[in-house]
Amino acid sequence: MAEKRNIFLVGPMGAGKSTIGKHLADELHLDFYDSDQEIERRTGADIAWVFDLEGEEGFRVREEGVINDLTEMQGIVLATGGGSVISKNVRNRLAARGIVVYLQTTIDKQVARTQRDKRRPLLQNNDPETVLRNLAEERNPLYEEVADYVVQTDDQSARAVASQIIEKIGL
Repeated sequence: MAEKRNIFLVGPMGAGKSTIGKHLADELHLDFYDSDQEIERRTGADIAWVFDLEGEEGFRVREEGVINDLTEMQGIVLATGGGSVISKNVRNRLAARGIVVYLQTTIDKQVARTQRDKRRPLLQNNDPETVLRNLAEERNPLYEEVADYVVQTDDQSARAVASQIIEKIGL
């Protein structure tokens, strides 16, 4: 592999982007980044605090900048935030700078995987399932638009999904 390729993981919260991304990076000997963790590292605060202080709009501006910086690198696996695809700029950068894999999951799996996670500002309410359904309606077409490959994550281990991605991409 002369030029190292980038692999960008998109999909809803709870799809397994970070966990699968780490396995994928290990298997391919690439560096792993998580856009949310990078935002936290740069701001010195957690995502929930950034949301509280700046609102979703302020957070999305930060997210777009971080994803722009990270996608300029070579040879990385990047787990993006679930809502990052809302930005046309982000979708364009992901599509132009690497292979985009949409990790698809069901609402039921998302609910199960996120129910005890207090670090997800959009789900801190009495009806996270409805929130997830509304987000899916808005974002799933955007994930599909930007994706080079779609992989179902529901009933597989993170390692199995990483292997499936490597096989699909042909690396």
